[in-house]
Amino acid sequence: MGPKKVTDCIHPADARGALFDQHHTLTHNSRNFRPPYPNFQSTLTLLSFSNKKPMILVRLYHTLTLNTFYEAWLGILTVVCLLLLLAERYVSKKEKSLQVKESADDRIESQRSPGIPGALKALAKKYLVVYAIVMGADWLQGPYVYSLYRQQYDFPERLVALLFVTGFLSAGMAAPLVGVWADQHGRRKLCLAFCVTYTLACILILVPSLPILLVGRLLGGVSTSILFSAFESWLISSASSSGLSSGDLSTIMGRATLVNGFVAAAAGVFSNKLVETTGNFASPFVASGLLLVLGFFVISASWIENYGGGGGSATTDLWQVKRMGQAWRIVRDDPMLFILGLTQTCFEGSMYLFVFIWVPSLQEVTRYGSVLPFGYIFSSFMVSMMSGSLLYTMIVTYSKIKDVESSLTTHAKLSSIVCAVSALSLACSISTRSEEVRFWAFCAFEACVGMYYPVQGMLRGTLISNEHRATLSSLFRVPLNVFVVFSLLTGVSSARQAVLTGSAIMLAFSSLMTGAVIVDQSDAVAQGAVGNGHRLGP
Repeated sequence: MGPKKVTDCIHPADARGALFDQHHTLTHNSRNFRPPYPNFQSTLTLLSFSNKKPMILVRLYHTLTLNTFYEAWLGILTVVCLLLLLAERYVSKKEKSLQVKESADDRIESQRSPGIPGALKALAKKYLVVYAIVMGADWLQGPYVYSLYRQQYDFPERLVALLFVTGFLSAGMAAPLVGVWADQHGRRKLCLAFCVTYTLACILILVPSLPILLVGRLLGGVSTSILFSAFESWLISSASSSGLSSGDLSTIMGRATLVNGFVAAAAGVFSNKLVETTGNFASPFVASGLLLVLGFFVISASWIENYGGGGGSATTDLWQVKRMGQAWRIVRDDPMLFILGLTQTCFEGSMYLFVFIWVPSLQEVTRYGSVLPFGYIFSSFMVSMMSGSLLYTMIVTYSKIKDVESSLTTHAKLSSIVCAVSALSLACSISTRSEEVRFWAFCAFEACVGMYYPVQGMLRGTLISNEHRATLSSLFRVPLNVFVVFSLLTGVSSARQAVLTGSAIMLAFSSLMTGAVIVDQSDAVAQGAVGNGHRLGP
């Protein structure tokens, strides 16, 4: 047996790169090598011939290799995203040119409405500016919540878990009330209330006292329910009142997801710089609060109020029990809405759990304990999400050009496909021990996230009437938050394989049910042949 080489310490497939080639050559010719310094030979022997594996060098090599790998794939994904952007622009211009050539009679016959001139651009500007501000405020908080609780405030894991669960429980319990209040008292008012409550949550998190932090988490949960229901309801209702078509609405929603990706990436970098500059994990929350104050004034100045059915009138029913009962009966009696809610629970529940799982899932397959470049990985996820939103816009626009099926049918099929691909991605991540393959699977899942939000938003806008839009949208979030809380309490991190397996199964089931129910009935609903009278899509 000859002396053990450095390359013997790693798998042959990983022994690549000039660094290890040089070590191999140096080891092979070491007997004929005359060192210029007396201690060089002993150092060389220690590094290359010792029976102990030089783990420090191996870890350093793999860390450098991983950085190169993730940098390269971030670049590749960015190029793909730019190509999709160019393709989407081309398809959109082609669709607009066809619309210009259509006569007024053709528009009426094809059920396309030209709407108010400039309405699409005006509404998109109003909504996307506010959406970028509030989502930026939300993304600024995400990366450092755990670090603030655990490292800066030195809370034990048990209390940190309690704080997180409190937020999800608050969101689940507040969801039905948030929806009915938005429909009854106005979506714009609830969006303004969101800015106030989330700003208060940012202020309270600066105080390292458990009771105050719990109150902050309660306010944060309520704010989250408003963020993911009232804003979308305001947009859909405003699009309908402006005479915009479903295609115009899908364009705005696709742009919103794209904006969300850009904002998330920028917020991650900015929050990191803030923490580096201030040395304080609380600084991103201060910046988030300032953004929310800005959002409050922008909403006040640019948005007009809209309501659900019967909204805006005085009522003595503070808790809106009657309206919630009506909303529940609508979901119970309509299988399409029931499956829509099931899809939201399965997909968004899997997405929230993915946030807790992806870091340890990649760490457990990282060779030799190499340090993962989380910044590159997170940016890759965000670019993948943006690519998904661009792909969605391109598919929907192309479908409008071909005009072979209704918009509802297209979105129902996309919903089924997105759930199926998401299930396949998670299943692939479970079945492999390759870090690279698992990373690619997670990027595919994030691309599905980019498609999911505009698809699901369009389905809600089409299948749910304006009368109960915010109520039903919020009602769907109740089982979602219950599912996430249950998973957190049972230990997500320690049961990663089980959680990912369960999520993949639920997504596959949701895909099948969407295809069997919503896709199957979508053409009839689009033609007005099926329904209980509450579907009033834009």
